[in-house]
Amino acid sequence: MVSLPKSMKAVGLYKYLPIEDEESLLDVEVNLPSVNESDVLIEVKATAVNPIDAKQRAPKSNIEATPRILGWDGAGIIVSKGEQVSLFNVGEEVFFTGDLRRSGTNAQYIAVDQFLVGKKPKNWTFEQAAAMALTSLTTFESIYDRLLLSEKDKGKSLLIINSAGGVGSVATQVGKNLGLKVIGTASRPETQAFTQEYGADIVLNHAEDLIPQLEANGFGEGVDFILVNYDPAPYWDTLMKAIKPQGRICLIVDSSAPVDIRPLKDKSVTLVSEMMATRIKYNTVDRIRHHELMNEISKWMEEGKLKCTLKKTMSPINAANLREAHKLLEEKRLIGKLVLSGF
Repeated sequence: MVSLPKSMKAVGLYKYLPIEDEESLLDVEVNLPSVNESDVLIEVKATAVNPIDAKQRAPKSNIEATPRILGWDGAGIIVSKGEQVSLFNVGEEVFFTGDLRRSGTNAQYIAVDQFLVGKKPKNWTFEQAAAMALTSLTTFESIYDRLLLSEKDKGKSLLIINSAGGVGSVATQVGKNLGLKVIGTASRPETQAFTQEYGADIVLNHAEDLIPQLEANGFGEGVDFILVNYDPAPYWDTLMKAIKPQGRICLIVDSSAPVDIRPLKDKSVTLVSEMMATRIKYNTVDRIRHHELMNEISKWMEEGKLKCTLKKTMSPINAANLREAHKLLEEKRLIGKLVLSGF
């Protein structure tokens, strides 16, 4: 058994403040998290930042009695495990997604349910693996479990709204692996180039009306599937026009306003939502699917079927660097993933 310290370094918050405030994220010393029967305790080697981090940290009146530790996307080494853990052994290198109800990856150690964890690809670094956990799992669930896509759909069309984001860039690759015609959207020259780098066949400008652009590219009758990686409200009328009869639309972001679902009925369109942690949060009977998908993603990584979307690394993991990372997120200046490593 690995000898563990009683306390650990972490980055946490007591107040929900603008990121420019030095107290928005603080260097803290806290006790190691407790390990439940089905948990593994992981020494964090790398942690990625995601829009959900900034969203959870956004200013509000709440005050935490103990530091809240953010971060739900990481890679590291298992140093301890609960009595019911059967999927992993101490010493294994893993990558994982977190649980919003618990402390996150911005710490030296994290305790997570074994079903949230997968084996780290052997030929990838901790930083590379950490960059892909949350976005890849969200993508695989969206593509396979919500849109129900497979090799049978080869040749059909997939429109990805915001294809230059974390999920979008992974979804583009998965779509291409399934033989789909992938249509991405991005508005800046650098983000358009980024989405082409990851395999988009066509890139539309989402700052302009997408319908004429689809028509000009031979999709006047619409597309078979749509994955929406952005607030669907401003796109709603476009989505209703762009989807083919009996098509499927998957949303991974909350709508900022009510939308009219009545147009779905005329075309018999399927509308589904994806929330990465649903299986774990509700302890569903198929919760092991999360772990199975993580291992499938790892296999794709090892085989070169997925390219890493890591574009920026910062070290060490501390409050100053995480404040800078959150600032980049909020200013929407990031292309690809940003990862922090080492304490």
